[in-house]
Amino acid sequence: MRRRAPLLLAALLVVPSGCGLTSGSPMVDDVRPGSIGAGEPLKGAHLTVTSKEFTEQLILGAIMGIAFQAAGADVLDRTGIQGSIGSREAVKNGDADAQYEYTGTGWITYLGNSRPIPDPRKQWQAVRDADLRNGLTWLEPSKLDNTYALAMNQANFEKYGTRTLSEVAALSERDPGAVTLCVESEFANRADGLPGMEKAYGMSVPAKNVTQMDTGIIYTQVEKGACTYGEVFTTDGRIKSMNLVVMADDKKFFPNYNATPVVNSRVLKEWPAIAKVIEPVNARLDNSVAQTLNARVDVDGQDPHQVALDWMKAEGFVK
Repeated sequence: MRRRAPLLLAALLVVPSGCGLTSGSPMVDDVRPGSIGAGEPLKGAHLTVTSKEFTEQLILGAIMGIAFQAAGADVLDRTGIQGSIGSREAVKNGDADAQYEYTGTGWITYLGNSRPIPDPRKQWQAVRDADLRNGLTWLEPSKLDNTYALAMNQANFEKYGTRTLSEVAALSERDPGAVTLCVESEFANRADGLPGMEKAYGMSVPAKNVTQMDTGIIYTQVEKGACTYGEVFTTDGRIKSMNLVVMADDKKFFPNYNATPVVNSRVLKEWPAIAKVIEPVNARLDNSVAQTLNARVDVDGQDPHQVALDWMKAEGFVK
């Protein structure tokens, strides 16, 4: 999975010391303060923004950089780093200044904890407190929670009517043949994936009812009803474009992955206005917004930076 621990080894193999951040391009968007950035409190700052390489991260990195530009900063764009650890190490060692990261990734992948904290606010607080000693400051989290879920198409929803994972578990007991799953191979074998979900919900899906496949194929298979339920990421744009119904994790089994601005602590001390500039933008981000923006890239083929810029202008954050 794109956010989980297996990416650590790959990232360590491809990212040399200093993270290899030898390239980047200035962000030169013609933006002025809107509802954020009044008085240009970051004028004189030279800030480098980074991100991971998948769609949502590219959009979030652009959103952050555009916000900083509106507040007067010169911004260098170093978004799109491959793997999970590269962008974090860049912010940690000063090759970059800020990024969006996910609370669950911080807690489990980077800080080495095995058990997520069910309450999203407490999860954020735990990550924030622990990462301060690494020279990283986690600002206020957004409501955007990019975690695992199961989803079904409208026809199957009308047929079975399940809305929660508890109801899926009840259906699997009542009618075992009704619950067929399309999942990634990693999800099928992880403790925080299918095995753990089945245990948490008292669910037992026969192995013959579980088909493993690549992420992108899962969405199309669920859309056409080849499997009743598919593993999805809750902010994926294809959920909205395909009109899929996401099952609520009513027992709060899956970790919280709230997208949060993370800033090098030394930089934040020098430019404390960073927190104030990004806070209103951050407060607007949720799963619905993320699904819409991600779909414009993954479904409509638009450029992630342009999608971010259009949204920032439409929301009135910048002019």
